[in-house]
Amino acid sequence: MATDLITPEDPFFSSIPEQIRKDSRYMSHFKDCMGAIDGTHIAAILPPNEQIPYIGRKGIPTQNVMAVCDFNMCFTFVMAGWEGSAHDTRIFLDAIRDPKYKFSHPPNGKYYLVDSGYHQMKGYLGPYRGQRYHLPDFRKGRPISSKEEIFNHSHSSLRNMIKRTFGVLKKKGHFKGYAKL
Repeated sequence: MATDLITPEDPFFSSIPEQIRKDSRYMSHFKDCMGAIDGTHIAAILPPNEQIPYIGRKGIPTQNVMAVCDFNMCFTFVMAGWEGSAHDTRIFLDAIRDPKYKFSHPPNGKYYLVDSGYHQMKGYLGPYRGQRYHLPDFRKGRPISSKEEIFNHSHSSLRNMIKRTFGVLKKKGHFKGYAKL
C-alpha cells in the first residue's frame, strides 16, 4: 500500500525546497537536495516463536522502518516490516535496487541526505567522516573550526528534519505502543 500512496509531491524534484532556498546556511551546500533518508525502530508484537530476528539493540521485538522525508516533514517513501536486527544499509540497498518498491531515485544532479550509516554513492550525500557531526557535539566544546565541520553542522541540522518527523509521528500515536506483524 505504501508504494502506491506515499510518493513525492514533485516526482521530478524540479524546484529548490523553500526551506533551503530561504536559508543561507543551506542554500550554498544543499540547493539540489530532495530530502533525507533514515530509519527508526517501531515496537512490534509477534508470536514468541517468531520474535528472535526482531529483537534489536533495546532487547524488545521491533521492526526497522526506513523512510524518506521532504523538507515539509512529509514522508515520500516508507519501507516497513524489516526485523529489528536488520541494519539500515541492508534495508536501504534493498529499497533502491528492487523496482517493486517504486523508490524515487534522485535525478541527475540531485541527492538525498543520509547519515554515516549509509553508503556514500551518487545521489546520496553523507557527512564528512572523522569530523564532528551531531548537533549536541557542536553545542559543547570548541567552536566550529574547519570547512568540513561547517558542512557537517549544516548537514546535521537539515537532516534532523527526518528525526523531527519520526518524533511527531510517534508522539501522535500512529506508532505509539506496538505494531502487530
